[in-house]
Amino acid sequence: MKLFEIVDTPIQVDQVIKKVESRKAGAITTFIGVVREWTKGKRTLYLEYDAYIPMAEKMLAKIGDEIQTKWPNTIVAISHRVGRLDISDIAVVIAVSSPHRKAAYEANEYAIERIKQMVPIWKKEHWENGEAWIGDQLEKVPYPDGKPNIEVGDMK
Repeated sequence: MKLFEIVDTPIQVDQVIKKVESRKAGAITTFIGVVREWTKGKRTLYLEYDAYIPMAEKMLAKIGDEIQTKWPNTIVAISHRVGRLDISDIAVVIAVSSPHRKAAYEANEYAIERIKQMVPIWKKEHWENGEAWIGDQLEKVPYPDGKPNIEVGDMK
């Protein structure tokens, strides 16, 4: 059972939840990120996600470690999908179990923010009138000529 994974097939939410079930948990929270149709006034037709998978999975595991340090007794599982995703498709599922609900909520929000900050996953938006690689997940570093050129040595 892999807690942190990048997949190229539809994510099964119930399977991600099962990874964090525990007799010690009084709460399980999930975050499900889906592809929306409208972004900044543009109609999205579909998205393409890409990732540097080995490093992305390591970074997801690092986020899990951070969460366990900040919120002891939590269990975290994160699945992020790559490839073509249509409107309403699930892009990411984060499940967190914890003895108490507040920690589960906080840890879940922390996870999605950290994913956007540090995990090498990027997306290309396809609109009615064009397409573009958006850049990093915080949309602060554009990739006007396409996805970033990542060399294995760059990610050590």
